[in-house]
Amino acid sequence: MQARVKFICSLATVLGLALAVYVARPDRSPANDQEKPPEAVAEEILHRPTAMPDRILLTWNDDVATTQAVTWRTDTSVKKGYAQIALAEDGPMFTTKSKDVSSTKQLLDSDLGQAHYHTAHFTDLTPKTLYVYRVGDGVNWSSWTHFRTPSTEAEPFTFIYFGDAQNNLKAHWWRVFREAYADAPRAQFMLHAGDLINRGSRDAEWGDWVRAGGWVNAMIPSVAIPGNHEYSKYDPNGNEYPDGQRQLSTHWPVLFEFPTNGPDSLSESAYWFDFQGTRFICLNSNEQIDVQTPWLEGVLKDNPNKWTVVTHHHPIYPSSRAQNPEIRDGWQPLYDKYGVDIVLQGHDHSYGRTGLMGYEQNLPTGVTVQSEKAGTLYVVSVSGPKQYGRNDFPFVRRAEDTQLYQIITVDGDELRYDARTATGALYDAFTLRKRDGEVNELIERVPDTPEYRRPEIKKKP
Repeated sequence: MQARVKFICSLATVLGLALAVYVARPDRSPANDQEKPPEAVAEEILHRPTAMPDRILLTWNDDVATTQAVTWRTDTSVKKGYAQIALAEDGPMFTTKSKDVSSTKQLLDSDLGQAHYHTAHFTDLTPKTLYVYRVGDGVNWSSWTHFRTPSTEAEPFTFIYFGDAQNNLKAHWWRVFREAYADAPRAQFMLHAGDLINRGSRDAEWGDWVRAGGWVNAMIPSVAIPGNHEYSKYDPNGNEYPDGQRQLSTHWPVLFEFPTNGPDSLSESAYWFDFQGTRFICLNSNEQIDVQTPWLEGVLKDNPNKWTVVTHHHPIYPSSRAQNPEIRDGWQPLYDKYGVDIVLQGHDHSYGRTGLMGYEQNLPTGVTVQSEKAGTLYVVSVSGPKQYGRNDFPFVRRAEDTQLYQIITVDGDELRYDARTATGALYDAFTLRKRDGEVNELIERVPDTPEYRRPEIKKKP
């Protein structure tokens, strides 16, 4: 009898506890879910710096074969940053041979608060060598990451070229970046032709741009030129600049460490560098065109390299928007005079690629000029989701509503160009081949697929 009573009491206790748990549980009904929708993580939390290094970027500001620059971000509690570097080895013992490198820091006051940006310079490096490095404060360190120095000689290499990323980066651009890396994991650098973000004063947008590449940005150097969206009328606190003029984002000089061999008034936004037999000239098409023009001629004239690649944001031959006569009249004659091979551009949010073009003053839209003395190829591309309709210029290949990236390989007397869509599909391709005393031979390799164009809208009679 006593055993039965104990059993009944125990059962009652268990049932009572179960009922209490049931009554106290949160209401998971659909109606309650509708009353309490999920909340977005605040930008201040999502992009908050800590003592742990983030936004790590490799760039160059000197000879690419013997130096390397790295920048990174921390919170303001980190007063001194360091880098460590060693020759990469097959095992972990390289850590016993690493060398400490000091860094400089800059305070950035953004719309999301303050942060320290650190810069370290690795110098006296050996060309064609694999190094391993990390950055931190002596306690909080990044992972060890590799980079390889290029050759001082003209050797084959590959780089990735992106047009405007700009909008909805996490939703729509990250996949393009990752597809490009999957296609060219051994690319020696990535070139961004402006409008990396939409609002230059927004820290969250810069954070999303850097996070797209993650550790890839810490392993493969970035080359970039500013577009119009890297400029803003307002400071990070939302106040209009006193002179009313748009100014380059305050993020630019702390995120990037580019060469200072351009005009003094355009430090790190107009510059050049030589890479394995190719001269790359990076121009700022947003301002001071007249200042850059004589500087550009000097850089083109004193150029011992076989290949010359120029990049600027606003296109010589627009694929969607208005003409840019100041840039075209100032710079294109120099491209012809000194034999620039290819110009990589953005801004127009559609794809357009010319044949070999020469300059003619007052050239109307829709007219091309072939020249035996000049022949530069021009590309306008877009990698982000913001898309415009096409104009009537007779490009060899064009696209609307299509995100693309370009893989370009320079190998001896040939430059090979492949444009691929966000899914990796080949969309456009050609080869430029050097010929002694003549303009380049253009070998078309356009795939046998229709152009991606918006449906024609029939006008009412």
